[in-house]
Amino acid sequence: MSATWRRAPETGLEEQQAIETTPIFQRIKDHLLEQIAAGVWKEGDVIPSEQALVKQFGVSRMTVNRAVRELTAEQVLTRRQGSGTYVAQQKYQATLLEIKSIADEVRARGHVHRSSLQLLEQSKAGDLLAKQFELAPASVLFHSVIVHFENGVPIQVEDRWVNPACAPLYMSQDFAAITPNEYLMAAAPLQGATYSIEALSPPRDIADMLAIDTRQPCLVLKRQTRSAGQVASIATMWHPGHRYQFAGSFA
Repeated sequence: MSATWRRAPETGLEEQQAIETTPIFQRIKDHLLEQIAAGVWKEGDVIPSEQALVKQFGVSRMTVNRAVRELTAEQVLTRRQGSGTYVAQQKYQATLLEIKSIADEVRARGHVHRSSLQLLEQSKAGDLLAKQFELAPASVLFHSVIVHFENGVPIQVEDRWVNPACAPLYMSQDFAAITPNEYLMAAAPLQGATYSIEALSPPRDIADMLAIDTRQPCLVLKRQTRSAGQVASIATMWHPGHRYQFAGSFA
């Protein structure tokens, strides 16, 4: 596909002037971003070589190199020695200042969320887990493991334990239609929460669910929520480090 910088007949004077004052390397960056946004090149696809872009745009190799280099620094593209330049995997973002359903986070980005239930069981708590829930040893807890996807890409494995006293109907929920967070926010209104984040190598079962290698680090969010004076749930959420980031702000 060729590209020129001539003004189309319907382009206004102000728009044409803005185009003419935009540096050529920025126009190339914009073109590459437009192709990615339009789905011409998807995550993991190789883009045209620098030599091909030089020929396409009729500019110097240095100009094309700057555009590609900046997009690589911005993690839009990734270079593989001896192989080429590829569309990088997107890093999905979550906020830490409020507890949201991951489905809402995904939909807010205009993407498609789906989940896959891996495990749903009723189990007796071991000594450590019972202590964390402030319950007697061998108390019954609900346990679920769910993989969450964004546009078909696995971005989170949610391993959650739930106090039946706070959410007695947990086991009967359709977790393909509602997330555990959405159900718990209604059944056990949030009173407070504590969390921690660390980088860990995933065990084999987690790595398989996230479609990554066990050598790839994960961002692991561990969160305990309370409701009505009781520990309502304890969740461990695994995120591929190269696809995910946490962010937030405060005033």
